[in-house]
Amino acid sequence: MKYNNIVEGIFISRPNRFIAHVEIDGEEVVCHVKNTGRCRELLIPGKTKVYLEDHGTNTTRKTRYSLITVVKETSHGEMLINMDSQAPNKVAKEWLESGGLKKNVTYIKPEKTYGDSRFDLYFEYEEEQGETVKAYMEVKGVTLENEGAVKFPDAPTSRGVKHIEGLVRAKQAGYDAYILFVVQLEQFTSFEANAETDPAFAEALKNASMRGVKVLVKPCIVTKDTLQIK
Repeated sequence: MKYNNIVEGIFISRPNRFIAHVEIDGEEVVCHVKNTGRCRELLIPGKTKVYLEDHGTNTTRKTRYSLITVVKETSHGEMLINMDSQAPNKVAKEWLESGGLKKNVTYIKPEKTYGDSRFDLYFEYEEEQGETVKAYMEVKGVTLENEGAVKFPDAPTSRGVKHIEGLVRAKQAGYDAYILFVVQLEQFTSFEANAETDPAFAEALKNASMRGVKVLVKPCIVTKDTLQIK
């Protein structure tokens, strides 16, 4: 996926989950934060370089800018991390369409309900013998990184546990079931469920894997104006 009209700034503050103050060429502007996670390790006041999408003045939006990407300083240099929580679903769909998971996907539908859960993606693919396989996929964006290790979630998520339990039920009913962790950065050495922050999610993920839900972890190619599953 690609963003338009990207400008560079320095993060100043985040008064609430939805907005941030950013300095652009010496001027302080208000921008929309497309991620309600804490992201405290990413947004350091007065230091963090950020990239914003400029929607222009001819818009009904409350804010002209959206915060898209941050530059994180690490022991091995600068790292671009995409912070757009809407982006993982979009790049996951593009990845499915391109044959990244299965070469013969014939149908994709975002936001499809099964039971009491609405999953990010429903898709169908043809097996070699011609049988149609039906599948559900839940997509989670990962931005929490520390010295090469990435974890999810960065805050407790009862909704995430519910989705995992729903995938288990779908698998038991005969569907293929996937949970895809889209890591919104390129280089990392390990992934794990963040049991310290949300032990219920970590346990649910482990149980789901044991019951046949396929757990996928994919890095992304990140630039200041693009995101793509690697």
